[in-house]
Amino acid sequence: MTENQRGETSGGGPVDTVVMKRELSLINGVSIVVGTIIGSGIFVTPKGVLEFSGASVGISLTVWVACGIISLLGALCYAELGTTITRSGGDYAYIKEAFGDLPAFLQLWVNLVIIRPTAQAIVSLTFAYYALQPIFPTCPPPQIASQLLAVICITILTWVNIMKVRWAARIQDLFTAAKLLALAIIIFTGFVLLCMGKTENFENMFTGVKPIDATDVSLALYSGLFAYAGWNFLNLVTEELKNPSKNLPRAIYISVTIVTIVYVFSNVAYFTLLLPTEILNSNAVAVTFADRLYGYFAWIIPVFVSLSCFGGVNGLLFTSGRLNFVGAREGQLPPLLSMIHLKRLTPIPAILLTAILSLLMLLLPDLTLLINYLSFVQWLSVGASVLGMLWLRRTRPELHRPIRLPALIPLSFLAVCCFLLIVPIIAKPREMLIGLAIVLSGVPVYLVGVVWKNKPKNFILLYESFTRRCQKIMFVGTPD
Repeated sequence: MTENQRGETSGGGPVDTVVMKRELSLINGVSIVVGTIIGSGIFVTPKGVLEFSGASVGISLTVWVACGIISLLGALCYAELGTTITRSGGDYAYIKEAFGDLPAFLQLWVNLVIIRPTAQAIVSLTFAYYALQPIFPTCPPPQIASQLLAVICITILTWVNIMKVRWAARIQDLFTAAKLLALAIIIFTGFVLLCMGKTENFENMFTGVKPIDATDVSLALYSGLFAYAGWNFLNLVTEELKNPSKNLPRAIYISVTIVTIVYVFSNVAYFTLLLPTEILNSNAVAVTFADRLYGYFAWIIPVFVSLSCFGGVNGLLFTSGRLNFVGAREGQLPPLLSMIHLKRLTPIPAILLTAILSLLMLLLPDLTLLINYLSFVQWLSVGASVLGMLWLRRTRPELHRPIRLPALIPLSFLAVCCFLLIVPIIAKPREMLIGLAIVLSGVPVYLVGVVWKNKPKNFILLYESFTRRCQKIMFVGTPD
């Protein structure tokens, strides 16, 4: 992340400085994106896509391909954004550059407080559930056991991310390989079954049990795109990527292509064995697939699903810590969060904050409710970033743009974002209004925390004392 370098003062004496270090290779970048995208989604969400596709195999597979194309269009836009605005921070940095401080802070606020901690908690609980499933094969694992294992998962990965960037990158590489191996086993099995003539589900494949409308299409896309979420996460750590003008777009293109191919062929494999009704009745399609086929070795798939989720939590912690770090560096979060360890050179306060919030989320009874309320925020943020890209072309034509896409690509992607925003608002206005209220709750926080500069002297002294104490405990300082 950063590195200590010896410099010299104007008087010729040596001085220690801390500067940003580009430590992530192209392979690390691909591992971060692929490892973050492939969490539990492909093992679980085929049910949701199929349900909203009218239980049609053909329409379901078409949705998975469409989700891959949509993600690739977005990835192309983010390749231009990431090579034009080379700061870390992703959507936050792009919205701030294009539209100013308040919209950027609202995006930062809702991600900091709810979206990312909730996502980390959900994925860690999913890890725990599948890790415990071989021990409890006939019933769900006890809730307390799942929660304790989720706490252990978050705690271990927090420690790894605090200790060394290279360790976190190595873990990401390892668990990305593990999840790709699991999906390769499923895909190979499906290929063998196809060669054996298991093609019943592909006859009249576009015939469903019910007609579908625009709302169904939108919800099917939402379910599929949930499994693709994370294709833009590498833009959060642009400053740590080696040769970002080349490696950022390469990593994004390679990752989205790999994920699309793996997802489509995994779903084909599922349909070689399972009937649409079996998939609709399954809470975890990959596990049902394994139970039907692998016999004694069926436990392998739940273990691989848990490993996949473990890697997903690592990727979320890694990128979430950087978002907090960048927000503090831009003056919109407490300065303590912009500090790094003076020897390990990792953003310890920023990582600890996201870990603590994730642990607190584990105490809530229904995390999915929060995600449902704020599902539109992701597409609002992504759409705002791409709109900002077009706006900056008009207002800041002098910016260096190593990649400049034809206008048709961002405009097409914006049209998809609008569709994904408008249809759920019509279908579920109450949930969207609650989500909007949560986002707007950041306005008073912004006014008090960012705009109000003349805070009481006693408060400032108390805060500075707290910051200094934390600096000493964590051995952190502000990077140069």
